[in-house]
Amino acid sequence: MAKKDTVSVRDALRIGKGTERPDPGKFPIGPQKKPKALEDLADAGAKLAKLQEALYAEGVGGGNRSLLLVLQGMDTSGKGGTVGHVLGLVNPMGVRYAGFKKPTAAEARHHYLWRIRKQLPVPGQVGVFDRSHYEDILVPRVQKLVPAAEWRKRYAEINEFEKELTEAGTTIVKVFLDISPEEQLKRLKARLETPAKWWKYNPADLEARAQWGDYQKAYADIFAKTSTADAPWYSVPADHKWYRNWLVARILIETIEEMDPKFPQPDFDPEAELKKLEGVGVPG
Repeated sequence: MAKKDTVSVRDALRIGKGTERPDPGKFPIGPQKKPKALEDLADAGAKLAKLQEALYAEGVGGGNRSLLLVLQGMDTSGKGGTVGHVLGLVNPMGVRYAGFKKPTAAEARHHYLWRIRKQLPVPGQVGVFDRSHYEDILVPRVQKLVPAAEWRKRYAEINEFEKELTEAGTTIVKVFLDISPEEQLKRLKARLETPAKWWKYNPADLEARAQWGDYQKAYADIFAKTSTADAPWYSVPADHKWYRNWLVARILIETIEEMDPKFPQPDFDPEAELKKLEGVGVPG
């Protein structure tokens, strides 16, 4: 029987300076088998839904806090799957999803953070970024689309942007879904061999795969330069989808529990309203 974890999932997966990321195929914390993880995920879903409801209610009641989940990872790492399996456990009214692909011509005419700001969660919401402002360092760097001086200055710009968000009441959780090249190969093959998955395949994925090492170096620099106390990065082993989902759910639960959202107090007397309700007959 596995020993009970003595550290939080966030502590186990937080990327710090000089720390190594967990192996994408290993289980550094939590359930080691799929059945147990799926059982725990069901319980976690109920808990996450209650926490999210409290956060949403707090926002409706005039609170200014929100949560932003940033998902990054190589192709097939499961960003969309994580959104479906984890955020699908909560009330969609309190979730704001945004997926960021190559900037449109209109978006490219603005500062790269312009389109990001337009998709930020409002008070009470859990915002989810499927890819994010970090693409504006990764892709220009690896594809050599802009001078190095341009993408290098973005580390500081993003840190300042995220500091602004946290000071305004947004808790930021940045998750890197870490998949191995071997597992990515299996998933890309599955997409090509399954007609129902052809829509997920993009020939450009092979170009990114060929530059795997360059992307890993770019990510390592991002973690080193932008994993801050207020906006940390977490490395989630993503070779096993069920384990990935369990970890992200736990990270969100731990984060919102720490936020401790409160249901707003009513501006009326519930007991008096109940008495009035009982005294009102059925119309007609």
